[in-house]
Amino acid sequence: MLLRRETPADVEAIHAVHLGAFETAVEADLVTALRADEGWLPTLSLVAEAAGEVVGHVVCTRAHIDSAPALGLGPLGVLPSRQRTGVGAALLHAVLGAADALDEPVVVLLGHREYYPRFGFAPASRLGIRPPVPAWGDHFQARPLTAYTPALRGEFAYAARFAAL
Repeated sequence: MLLRRETPADVEAIHAVHLGAFETAVEADLVTALRADEGWLPTLSLVAEAAGEVVGHVVCTRAHIDSAPALGLGPLGVLPSRQRTGVGAALLHAVLGAADALDEPVVVLLGHREYYPRFGFAPASRLGIRPPVPAWGDHFQARPLTAYTPALRGEFAYAARFAAL
């Protein structure tokens, strides 16, 4: 399996990955919308490729905690036939490593409480990061990176296109 940055030739395959991975087209349409958002970070849109086929995708976009830059992770999608084979874990490790190398301070997501802690995510409230929707509770998680400082606290805001969900 090869992990690499998304290219323009991958757009259709990425859309298909998210259509297959989720019950609705919301995530696939979100990725398409995010590409037009000022928060789009091409260096943090990664694909997993196996035998020449895109089998997974993850993206981080520019977000903010109050006025400080942060990253919002998601969507992360893997083709159903490749789920539970390590593709998602590999993509998460790759995007977290890339974000750390770019001196990003923290990655925030809304996701499963049982899955993401193995990658260092914990409830964002423990870091003083408040979700845009308080009802998200412990599903709203954060992963501090090397550049993180405890002074980074406040209300989290995803890239603008997330608000259209």
